[in-house]
Amino acid sequence: MYKAYKYRIYPTDDQKASLAKAFGCCRWYWNFALNLCQQTYLKTGKGLSRGYIQSLLPGLKKEYPWLRDAYSQSLQVVALHLSTAYKNCFEKRAQLPRFKS
Repeated sequence: MYKAYKYRIYPTDDQKASLAKAFGCCRWYWNFALNLCQQTYLKTGKGLSRGYIQSLLPGLKKEYPWLRDAYSQSLQVVALHLSTAYKNCFEKRAQLPRFKS
């Protein structure tokens, strides 16, 4: 038997601001990577691997310094979720991934 616990957190104003920045960075990176995957698929007929998407991060952090506000692990998980979304789509378990708003 499994047990589950729910906790409610009450972040401070500084923590709320840093969470909002992290969520915004992750959303931007998802949309950027999804657009890149779609363009690549239209041009070549092949998708991008998770490793390739993650390898873009250091260059993007130099180009967009505000991406450094988010933890690198959270941005790497975005690449994992995107590759999983495409895998599920091609195996007919889900629809194509969508842009986040």
